[in-house]
Amino acid sequence: MKKTIIISAIALCFSVATIQANSSINTLNNQSVKISTSFKVSPFCISIAKGDFETVKKLVELGADVNQKSDGMTPAMYAAKYNRIDILNLLIANGANLKAKSDKGMTALKYAELHKADDAKAIIEEAMKK
Repeated sequence: MKKTIIISAIALCFSVATIQANSSINTLNNQSVKISTSFKVSPFCISIAKGDFETVKKLVELGADVNQKSDGMTPAMYAAKYNRIDILNLLIANGANLKAKSDKGMTALKYAELHKADDAKAIIEEAMKK
């Protein structure tokens, strides 16, 4: 019985703390300000950075845009930056634009060079010759 009361009290404390933590509107100088959280990098590009080939392949099959920027970079730029050559080949085969520039003005090739991803650099250079 004591354990049940203690567990119930702990659960009640967590629920009260959670309710207070979810407030999304604050007032600042009589102005309503909405606070929201957003992820800068898409799950597609996170999968590329992690090297999760199967997830990337499935997303491409389901129609993910291989040229849509996430946090200013295309998926090919993420693949080049992290030297994910199998993913890079998949993106190229599905129409990745290797000449696209990031918000910082760099191409996938430049990201490969900056991060010393020699394998990715070679694949990009070969693909751009075609």
